[in-house]
Amino acid sequence: MNIKNFSVELEFKVGDKQKKLSLNAGEIIQGHEDDDLSIICHVDDSKPTHSLKINLNAKKPLEMISAQIIHDHFYGNNEWFFANGYQSWTTSREFKRGDVQNGLRGPSKIPGIREISGVSGDYHFTVYGKDLYHSFTYTYLRNDTKVEFFGSLNERTGYTIFYADMKANVFVISKDVEGLTVEGEYELFNTVHTVGSYDEVFDRYFEAYPLKHTGRVDHFAGYTSWYNYFQNIDEKIILRDLEGLKRAGDAANIFQIDDGYETKVGDWDLDLVKFPNGMASVVDKIHAAGFKAGLWLAPFAAEFKANIVKTHPEWLIKTVKGKNQISGIAWGGFYALDIEQQEVRDYIKAYFDRVFDEWGFDMVKLDFLYAACIRPRNNKTRGQLMCEAMDFLRECCRDKIILGCGVPLGPSFGIVDACRISCDAELSFKERWYVKVTNQEIISAKMSMNNSIFRRHLNGRIMANDPDVFFLRDDGFKPAKFNMEQKRLLAKVNNMFGSVLFVSDDINNYDDEKMQILLDSYKKFEGKVYGAEYVSHDEIEIVYDDGNGKKTLRYNTLTGVNTDK
Repeated sequence: MNIKNFSVELEFKVGDKQKKLSLNAGEIIQGHEDDDLSIICHVDDSKPTHSLKINLNAKKPLEMISAQIIHDHFYGNNEWFFANGYQSWTTSREFKRGDVQNGLRGPSKIPGIREISGVSGDYHFTVYGKDLYHSFTYTYLRNDTKVEFFGSLNERTGYTIFYADMKANVFVISKDVEGLTVEGEYELFNTVHTVGSYDEVFDRYFEAYPLKHTGRVDHFAGYTSWYNYFQNIDEKIILRDLEGLKRAGDAANIFQIDDGYETKVGDWDLDLVKFPNGMASVVDKIHAAGFKAGLWLAPFAAEFKANIVKTHPEWLIKTVKGKNQISGIAWGGFYALDIEQQEVRDYIKAYFDRVFDEWGFDMVKLDFLYAACIRPRNNKTRGQLMCEAMDFLRECCRDKIILGCGVPLGPSFGIVDACRISCDAELSFKERWYVKVTNQEIISAKMSMNNSIFRRHLNGRIMANDPDVFFLRDDGFKPAKFNMEQKRLLAKVNNMFGSVLFVSDDINNYDDEKMQILLDSYKKFEGKVYGAEYVSHDEIEIVYDDGNGKKTLRYNTLTGVNTDK
């Protein structure tokens, strides 16, 4: 695709007048000027990584409606488009002509239900359709081993969304400008383009990206409480499972307490019935065992029943009609705190200070972060709101370790140390019925592994990838419905593609076989992945070298059966 062969379409309102500009590459590159605005474009195609920047200079207030760069491109039948999902849970994979990128499905599309089921994703501001695919922040087109890459260097002025319309044979770079009025200078697009092998294009992208991997996390292996007990934790359970993790010895280095220690999400008071000796004493025991101590938080969330909802309703993000904005279904439903307000920022910062300075935690897992940009407001796009929210979290956390979750990935680049790159792993390998009638952020072991594989390019380049947990237990508060082959497969995929390797099992109960699988899975993967793709509708094939020669892993995504035996 020739980077100079494009057109630009802008749509905006000036006062009560709606205006649409359609300009070809020559007009854009030479610069466009009229009574309303001037457009400055810079193209650099002299390097392996080409760049395209388009800036606006609005002479009067422009209420932006849409902004697109359009390329003609014929998609071959064997050409793959990578779709990076909206946030860390969203399904992300390669698609080719005839595949389907699902949006909301079944009853989730019904008005009313849609307003709740769709809040975790992009369903209200992107387009889904037949032979139409889209990707956030970056994408690539792949023919065999040749990869053509496109990526944004700036999401702070709005999310950059790449569309492959394989029916109309066009490639579109779109800017999410909803809610934005421009006056003066505004950076509309800042993108790069490069062609090479899979590894080459991602090396070049993150070399050009203005923020870099923090380097604070290279490899985490350990325990998180969520996927066995959910909110049903207490001090006794935590200390018992801490003893279990000691069996892993030096192979483990992190112990994380997840949701359930607090009275209410949003209030963040410690439940002293569950933890009568306080949290600092628990952290001291984690440190004494030789592990870093991690704690889960959802800093922007306030469940419906939280005291803060009653005492400070003005702190919540509002809908255009002035009602509290529902931001998810967890805990029976929750609202989002509006960090555009200084009082809210002070409130959030105060509980981070408690977590680090009073309780002594080393790491926080920050979840449901998409809520910060649940809707554009205050003349800021979703992308700007999310980037500023991540800046704020880094300020609150100082040099402590952040594990991001439920977060759009572009705004997290260079801010978080590690990040979930998949949906939650389901407790059964077989997908539940609701996977087919809801959104693309729903829990699923199948899609958890899918995302681990297809977002592997992030691992070590810009963050440490967290592929979510694997399961080895047969017992527990919530038994995992996996057979041994499925358990081994999930552990192998997590190990091969992730750098944050967690179980939620009581390791005290492991037999020798499970203990060996755990120790093998905790080791850092030092091999090389040559490629991974769907070879049929329900089969993924991975070609890799684990240090003992080139191998192939092909498995059925529905059953977990290794099909290359």
